[in-house]
Amino acid sequence: MPNRRQPSARNGTEAPGGRLSAARSVGDRLEVRPVRKHILPASAILAIVLAAAACSSSTPSASGSPTPACVNASASHHAYVVVEHLSGHSVQKCVGFTGDTIGGQALMDQSGINFQTQTYSFGKAACAVDNEPAQFTQCLPQNAPYWALFVETGGAWATAQTGYTDVTLHDKDAIGWHYVQSTDASPAPPPLANEG
Repeated sequence: MPNRRQPSARNGTEAPGGRLSAARSVGDRLEVRPVRKHILPASAILAIVLAAAACSSSTPSASGSPTPACVNASASHHAYVVVEHLSGHSVQKCVGFTGDTIGGQALMDQSGINFQTQTYSFGKAACAVDNEPAQFTQCLPQNAPYWALFVETGGAWATAQTGYTDVTLHDKDAIGWHYVQSTDASPAPPPLANEG
């Protein structure tokens, strides 16, 4: 009598050594392939872990995340840059400085946040901050989102009265950028800086 395997309860066959195998008919012969019982559940768990890791940003968020490491952290004073994207995602960077103040241009340059500007008669305008928008042909196009600028002093935001290059910040002050729709007549500021 030929050696025939009996189908298992999982619609497969029992392979030599007790391994579960999948069986399928190929023409007039039966093809048997080993099935790894734990690969599918392990793969699903791995996918969930990787998805969770991908969703958590390596760049700390200004809302509810630990305070990021500062550039020049050993300095006696610290100022912050807080960026809130159109999507609502926010990013915060910290810069240490030794003098009594730091200028807005120096803070932006040292923060490591990618930004692009264009000079106008009123000063420099932010065209892109933290890679938003990803591309642009015109810095401040009509009827398009723009970067609203805020200054935080004493734990409260105020709309900037000057361009960022004319802002002077003291210890624990912040510059805030919020990418908003052109129809937003009174844009909200970004989240407050998490001071460390």
